[in-house]
Amino acid sequence: MSGLMICDITDHLPVFALFDINVKTKKIIKEPVYKRLRNEKTMNALNNDLSRQNWNSVYREKDVDIAYKCFLEIFRSLYNKNCPIYKFKNKFAKCPWLTAGLQNACKKKNNLYKKFLKQRTRESEQRYKSYKNKLTEITRYSKKVYFNNLLNENKYNVKRVWEILNNIIKNGTKKRTYPDYFTDEKGQSYDINEAANGLNNYFVNVGPELAAEIPKCKTSKDNNPPIERIPHSIFLSDVNENELISIVNNFKSKNSKDCEDIDMKVVKKVIHSVAKPLIYICNLSLQTGRFPNQMQIAKVIPIYKSGDKHQFTNYRPVSLLPQFSKILEKIFNDKLALFIEKYNIINENQYGFRENRSTSLAIIDAVEEITNALDKKKYTAGIFIDLKKAFDTLNHDILLDKLEVYGIRGLALTWVKSYLTGRKQFVKIDEYTSETKEISCGVPQGSILGPLLFNIYINDIFNVSKLMKLILFADDTNIFYSTDNQRELIKVVNTELNNIKLWMDYNKLSLNLNKTKVMFFGNYNTNKEPSIVINNVLIERVTEIKFLGVFIDDKLSWKPHIRHIQTKVSKSISIVNKSKHILGYNSRYLLYCSLILPYFTYCIEIWGNNYKSSLHSLFLLQKRAVRVVHKAGYLDHTNNLFYQSRLLKLHDLVDFYTAQLLYRASWKLLPSNIQKQFLENEGGYRLRGCRNFKIKLIRTTKKSFCVSVCGTKLWNSLSNELKQCSNIQIFKKMYKET
Repeated sequence: MSGLMICDITDHLPVFALFDINVKTKKIIKEPVYKRLRNEKTMNALNNDLSRQNWNSVYREKDVDIAYKCFLEIFRSLYNKNCPIYKFKNKFAKCPWLTAGLQNACKKKNNLYKKFLKQRTRESEQRYKSYKNKLTEITRYSKKVYFNNLLNENKYNVKRVWEILNNIIKNGTKKRTYPDYFTDEKGQSYDINEAANGLNNYFVNVGPELAAEIPKCKTSKDNNPPIERIPHSIFLSDVNENELISIVNNFKSKNSKDCEDIDMKVVKKVIHSVAKPLIYICNLSLQTGRFPNQMQIAKVIPIYKSGDKHQFTNYRPVSLLPQFSKILEKIFNDKLALFIEKYNIINENQYGFRENRSTSLAIIDAVEEITNALDKKKYTAGIFIDLKKAFDTLNHDILLDKLEVYGIRGLALTWVKSYLTGRKQFVKIDEYTSETKEISCGVPQGSILGPLLFNIYINDIFNVSKLMKLILFADDTNIFYSTDNQRELIKVVNTELNNIKLWMDYNKLSLNLNKTKVMFFGNYNTNKEPSIVINNVLIERVTEIKFLGVFIDDKLSWKPHIRHIQTKVSKSISIVNKSKHILGYNSRYLLYCSLILPYFTYCIEIWGNNYKSSLHSLFLLQKRAVRVVHKAGYLDHTNNLFYQSRLLKLHDLVDFYTAQLLYRASWKLLPSNIQKQFLENEGGYRLRGCRNFKIKLIRTTKKSFCVSVCGTKLWNSLSNELKQCSNIQIFKKMYKET
């Protein structure tokens, strides 16, 4: 059927045609969303039921496995009763700022439009347009308030802030999706149904297979020196209710659910109601030296890294451990950490997962070592070692032997053995769940105790070389050696590195020689390329490398790191700028502090003490960011904007963070390696320059930019009132006011 349309749209009458065709349209079926009914009312009901519960079935058990099983069954039944899972359907789910009132208003707007189409009068048209415009204005305001509140609630969670921003800019969050099929290292294909089992097999076997490839070696005093035995032994005292509640309250309120569908938010809400049975279970575990079996099951979510999405090797596992197991782990971890610090078991040059230590202190230690050598006209070699999945290849028997030598004996050692052995995991991909598999080696990924156990495991590597300086942050191993003779440098480094390689082989740590790099500092003779060889493999020489999050170059100019910051900050400014139309000033200020400021402040006391010309490009970026926060024009002056926001300019940030480090040095709160860089002025008289540090005599410009030199000058220029602040918080407040 065809014809002409009587229409005044164009000068000619439009031609139309109708075709009767049978096309089967694919109906989009929305998968139902299942959620737990969790609100203030249901959580109060759960709390009431738990507080009234009789826990005698738990208390009469002397076997920790049975006691925890009884507790979990009771908790699970009451949780399911009060917070049941229900099918969730909401067509406004993508627009959570649309309240029930606004949803009704949208329906009314649609009805007014239908009425206008029927009546076609000016009055009905005006009524519809007026209502629509008012509704649009209110909806925009509601959306603005919703995102501002959401950002404020998540201001300490940078990952969540990025998700919220993506939601604003892209008008909806992108759900994580997996490909239709996967392939393993051997090329075997798996469809989405089988992928969960395939990925679980890969994650479980990657550690043992890597450990099996490590060659067996004969040990000697050079490559595996004996560990000095600690005569003292750890004692596991019972935990009380206040300790347990304090531990739980200090956990982050995360939404990630474990294998029992429980998250930490729930535990924190009900902890007062379940504290007594949990105390009984935790103390029973410590008294019997057994870790409950049901606390050893981890739910693993595969997270895509980079590369081909179909390859198993391009996914990393994120383990979600049982929430109640984290409490017991934290109790033991605190007792173990206290024992280790009391007897100085961990080497001073280990900076990872230790109180009052950080990546910035590790980098300061390395930079001071290098610049001290340069100032004495010495050459320095820096070897940046890469370990393959170090936490996964850790050998349980070797770890237990080391723990016994370090004083973790008796019930404590039995407890650690029980904690490590018999652990299981399963992989979950969307609605598909794999079989449960046992883990035979390594420390639990995502655990609280794992990092501390790894620190103990790798601690005796410092005994292998007395000539080289090792700086460790968890499995990030960095080695430095300085001398005034180039030939000696190469000879010593090669000898010592091969001894370290043998130590790693014996301890089942896999050295990735292809990713291990060497860098030379100083006026090294470039006519002859120096050869650093480990196990007959030539180590690549580089002129810049990422070292604990900071790009370091062989000239210590920090230019690569400054370029890195420029790239990251420019991206963040662009994103904040795109979302500024929907966000208020407070939210834009929050985004500056969450997404832009951390790039400027990370290790700024190290790379920020530099030539002003080197930092000028970053200062221009900072001014651009402040203009976005205030919605100011491109050429507007920023002095008033900085003052109104109470924000520090870049050069003030450098001094602020440098002064904080010197404050810690004045109270002797730094690791001994760094503390010795700051020597107090000697003299028996309390003169005006009390609490001042000695200014070093230096030769090179590189050394003058070190925090031990420029920081000392800054500190000595501060008032005595500022230096004598009783704590760091008062010091920071007073410093900003000066």
